Amino acid sequence: MAKQVIGIIGGSGLYEFDGLENVKEVKIETPFGLPSDAYMVGDYEDRTLAFLPRHGRGHRFSPSELNFLANIHGFLQLGAKWVISVSAVGSMREDLPPGKMVLVDQFFDHTKGRDSTFYGNGVVGHVGFGDPICGHLSAELAAAAESKNISAEKGGTYICIEGPQFSTRAESEIYRKWGVDVIGMTNVPEAKLAREAGLCYATMAMVTDYDCWHEEEEDVTVAGVLETLKENVEHAKQVIAAAAMRIPAERSCGCLQAARSAVMTPPESMNPETRKRLRWILGEEK
Repeated sequence: MAKQVIGIIGGSGLYEFDGLENVKEVKIETPFGLPSDAYMVGDYEDRTLAFLPRHGRGHRFSPSELNFLANIHGFLQLGAKWVISVSAVGSMREDLPPGKMVLVDQFFDHTKGRDSTFYGNGVVGHVGFGDPICGHLSAELAAAAESKNISAEKGGTYICIEGPQFSTRAESEIYRKWGVDVIGMTNVPEAKLAREAGLCYATMAMVTDYDCWHEEEEDVTVAGVLETLKENVEHAKQVIAAAAMRIPAERSCGCLQAARSAVMTPPESMNPETRKRLRWILGEEK
């Protein structure tokens, strides 16, 4: 029986933790182009973990330059059913200080012009996205964090901005009035595409700063983000290792069904080339 595959997308150092064996680089070409980098695939107990540095090793791609479609499709081609997103975010709340982990459950898409769907060009799909995070996977992350005595906020709204610039003070104050909890630049359309691909997706949002709204804290800087990120990465590794052993072999959530019920175009009416490109999304890869 093949090992279950768990995908992790985040920083390039996440795969460097005790117990991960037989680590190898796997380069993948997808119907939507090349992912950010090779996937680092290794064995952890009876599981296979596949890591992708979201911005490429050496942090070479800005948020707007990421090939989100290829990144998510690559996990699908590797046989993953679950994808854990580890993301640096700014806090929009006083009680979510730098160093805090937030297991967000909602997104507000404030990006501009990113490719946000696998569908189009002769195949129409409308995936349900009311609850964009897999509640089952997020619950396992919460339990894993608790088992490691790592404080994690359960729930919250992540506003995704285009970047690469950080917010103006006016923007930051407006976002706070909208009621969002954290701010980042990468999890949309990543989460949308994971749902279209039938993958269970959950976010570990790691707070690095207070954006620029907090009067008593310094405005967000790259240096400040990197300093806090070091501690956050260590916490993320511990949670990933614990969660990997908790994730069940079979899924009982509705993520896959949501993807399979999204397509409105009958097979006989589909553009043949598009259908071929979407064979993994449509469940026709074999």
